[in-house]
Amino acid sequence: MLKGLYAASSAMLANMERQKVLSHNVANVDTPGFKQLLVSLDEFLETPTYTGNSLSNPLANSLGSLEYLGTLGLGVEPGEETTDFTTGAISTTGELLDMAIDGAGFFMIETPQGIRYTRDGRFAVDVEGNLVNLNGHFVLDPNENRIQLDSSEFIVQPDGVIVVDGADVDTIGLAAFEDPDAELEREAPGVFMAEGGATSDEAGQILQGALEGSNANSAQLMTHMVTVARAYEAAQRLVQVQDELLGNSIQTLGRL
Repeated sequence: MLKGLYAASSAMLANMERQKVLSHNVANVDTPGFKQLLVSLDEFLETPTYTGNSLSNPLANSLGSLEYLGTLGLGVEPGEETTDFTTGAISTTGELLDMAIDGAGFFMIETPQGIRYTRDGRFAVDVEGNLVNLNGHFVLDPNENRIQLDSSEFIVQPDGVIVVDGADVDTIGLAAFEDPDAELEREAPGVFMAEGGATSDEAGQILQGALEGSNANSAQLMTHMVTVARAYEAAQRLVQVQDELLGNSIQTLGRL
C-alpha cells in the first residue's frame, strides 16, 4: 500500500517538473533562435518482490521459503533536461541588422562571463560602431575580435563577409559543434556556453534580413501541458485513494 503511495506522489512531483519545463518553452515561443527544452520520465526506485511457496502458510514465508519474482518500480522521476537543437522556421524581415543562420552554426558573442553562442540574430550598432546584440554584447569575427562598422549601409554575404562600398571590412564569425547537446550548456534562453570552443566546420551560411524563430510549437506545447496537468490530477487522486485505504487498514488493525 505504501508502495502505491510512493509511486503516486513521485508522479505528482515529476509532472510538476515537466509542467515547469513546458512553461519555460511557452514563455519563449516568440524568442528568435530559442531552442526548446525536453525532459523525459525515468524510473525512480526499484524494490525486490517475493512470494511464499504457500499462501496459507505464513510461517514458511517467515522462515525464508520465498520465491523471488523480480523488481517492482516505486514510481517515476524527471530525467535530465536536454535541448532540442532542430532549426526553427526562418522568416524574412528585410531589416539590415537581422541575421539568420542556414545551417548548424551559432553566432559568437562576447559577454562579461566570456564567449557565448546564440542563434538569435537580432543585431544593432552601438554608438562606437560596434556590432552588438540586443543585450549589448559584442558580435565577434572568426578570430573572436569585435566587429566595428564605420557605415550604416553594408551587405553581409552568405559566408559572413561584411562588404561596405564594395570593400570587405570584416567577417561575422560562426561556430559549430559536432554534438551540441553534449558540448553546449544552456546559460539563458537562446544563449549557450562551451568549454572547449567549436568542434565542427559545418556552420552553414548567414542570411541577412532574416531571423530564425523559436523551434517551440505553441499548439503542441499547449496540448502537452493539458496532458501533463491531467496526469498530475490522476496521480493526486491516487494519493488520496491510497491515503484512505491506509487509514481504513489502520482502523481495522486497531479494532483487532
